[in-house]
Amino acid sequence: MKLHPLSLTLALMAALSGPGHAQSLAQLYLAAQGHDATYKSARSQFDANLARAEQAKALLRPTANLGAGLSKSDVDNLSNPLLSRQTDARNLTFSGSQPLFRPGNKASYEQGMKQVALGEAQLKIAEQDLIVRLSLAYFDVLTAQESLSFVKAQKSAVSEQLAAAKRNFEVGTSTITDTREAQARFDLVTAQEIASENDLRVKQGILDDTVGQPQVKPQPLLIAANIDRLQTGTVQSWVAQSSQDNGNLTAARIILEVARLEIDRAKAAEKPTLDLNASYGLSRFQNGTPIQVNSNTATIGLAFNMPLYTGQASQNRIRETVALEEKARNDLEATQRNVAQSTRTAFFGVESGLSQIKALQAAEASSQSALDANRLGYQVGVRINIDVLNSQSQLFQTKRDLAKARHDLLLGQLRLRQAAGVLKADDLKNLDALLRP
Repeated sequence: MKLHPLSLTLALMAALSGPGHAQSLAQLYLAAQGHDATYKSARSQFDANLARAEQAKALLRPTANLGAGLSKSDVDNLSNPLLSRQTDARNLTFSGSQPLFRPGNKASYEQGMKQVALGEAQLKIAEQDLIVRLSLAYFDVLTAQESLSFVKAQKSAVSEQLAAAKRNFEVGTSTITDTREAQARFDLVTAQEIASENDLRVKQGILDDTVGQPQVKPQPLLIAANIDRLQTGTVQSWVAQSSQDNGNLTAARIILEVARLEIDRAKAAEKPTLDLNASYGLSRFQNGTPIQVNSNTATIGLAFNMPLYTGQASQNRIRETVALEEKARNDLEATQRNVAQSTRTAFFGVESGLSQIKALQAAEASSQSALDANRLGYQVGVRINIDVLNSQSQLFQTKRDLAKARHDLLLGQLRLRQAAGVLKADDLKNLDALLRP
């Protein structure tokens, strides 16, 4: 009896998925954005950076204050009761101030604007990380499902081979060795099936936790999906792209700019400041007599301050910020090297994956031919049972490796785009076109 592993695989995958609607990557990404704690943390940090930028703007704006006071006192003169009195005082003051020259405030304002750009870069990193983590969990489930399917198909084939060996032994056309070999292989595949079922449960749990939904059903990859067309460009072009768009590099550059501005803030502590101040006050005073003293006071002026000696605090603060700026520059250089290396690694990984898929496709065809030949040889008596079992094992292992390689290639493409800094949610829609709804 000739087996059809592909048909059996598809049937088993359908059984494993059970009832319900399979979900695409794009759909699950929307769900993950509302559930994933790491991404939500980055979103909250971005909102905090926006608020921090508004605080920085306030340093250049005027400030206004309203003050009021009410006091009442009772003076009891024991020596001369005629001098005893009650006083009543009330005052209301409105004051305002406008910074005219404050270099430190200007540097803080510019830092606040950089914080917005830094928040955007960090949010971009979080979005790309979520896309990759979700895709990894998604394809891990598909790989585990296909692995279990192939193990079940192999178990079915070995079971048929075991039954045939028992029948042949009963009629005297084969030895007990064939039966024991088939039984040993059946027991081994049964153990592999248990391990595959457990692996699927674990991978399913990770995917469910990522999107916050129970029993997520991913769409399998189309058998005829053309994944070769996804590869474009050269390693040099991808590295050049990463040097411009990689989120970690963008963040490192902004951190260096913030560090430079921090030096300006430290130096500003040694510079003079000039503010414009104005106030208007109303006072009402009554000193125990019918006469009430009223006064209105308006003032406007400039406040100048020149630091003369800070106990070496400002000088050492400048030294500290210069050292931190040098650290930020070295961190940027290290990030540039790491990003370039990660991009090259991802690119060569995709190239290797393409070659591996082609080799596994050829190996699958060869393994199928070898299995057919060994079955025929077994039927005519020139091959033994173990030859057929080994051929079956090799074929199903090749099919498992090929399915995993196809998933790994798609994930590698996403990681390459992540390293280059161009990974977007729309890339998941492109992947969905390769999946079977």
